[in-house]
Amino acid sequence: MVTLEEAVIARLEYYGERFEILVDPDLAAEFKRGTDIKIEEILAVEEVFKDAKKGDKASEEVMSKAFGTKDPLEVSEFIIKKGQIQLTAQQRREMQEEKRNKIIAKITREAINPQTKLPHPSRRIEKAMEESKIHIDPFKTVDEQIPIVLKAIRMKIPIRFERVRMAIKIPGEYSGRAYSTISDFGKIIKEEWQNDGSWIAVVELPGGLQEGFHRKLSELTGGMVETKLLK
Repeated sequence: MVTLEEAVIARLEYYGERFEILVDPDLAAEFKRGTDIKIEEILAVEEVFKDAKKGDKASEEVMSKAFGTKDPLEVSEFIIKKGQIQLTAQQRREMQEEKRNKIIAKITREAINPQTKLPHPSRRIEKAMEESKIHIDPFKTVDEQIPIVLKAIRMKIPIRFERVRMAIKIPGEYSGRAYSTISDFGKIIKEEWQNDGSWIAVVELPGGLQEGFHRKLSELTGGMVETKLLK
C-alpha cells in the first residue's frame, strides 16, 4: 500500500458529483491499462472523497446513487478505470513513449506505401509522426489512436492499411515447418503439391510484413524459397 505522501489523486466527475481517491500512481496506471492488480494494493486509504485534499469524504448515499454501491473498493475501481489520474510528468512521458512505440509498430506491420505496394520503414513512420506533431494519449488504446495518426501522416507520406497476397513455393521437406511460420504472419488461402514434390501456397498477410515474411522463409529453407506479390 502506498503512503499518503507518495499517493496522487484519481478523480471522476460522475452524476453531477466529484469523487476522488488517493492512489499509487504507478499501480493505478498499470491497472487502468488492464493489469490484474488488487485494488487494495493501489489505494493509500480505502476511502472515497469529494475533496481528497481537504479530507472531505463522499457520502454513502451519494455513492449508492451514482455507482449502485457504497463499497469504497468497488467505487475506487470504477474511478480508476473511468477517471483521470494525476500522473507525474515522468510517468506521462514514459507512458506516451510506450504507446507511441506500439502505434509505430502496428503501422509498420500493417500499412504499405500504395504507390510501391511495399511497407514503410518504422523510422519513416516515426519521422512523419514527429513532423505532424501528433499528440499521443497514454490512456487511449492503440486501435483508438491509429485512425487519427494515419489521417495526420498521410499529409507527409502515402500510406494505407492493406492486406496483401503472396504466392510462395518451397521444397516439400520444409512444408511442415512452413505452416507454423506462416501462422505467425498470416493465413493460407490455398495450397497444392507440385509434381516435383514442391509445395506452393497463396498466403494473405498484413502489407507491412512482406519483407519479414520472405526473410523468415528464406532462413527456414536455406534460401530455397520463391515468393511473388500477387495483384
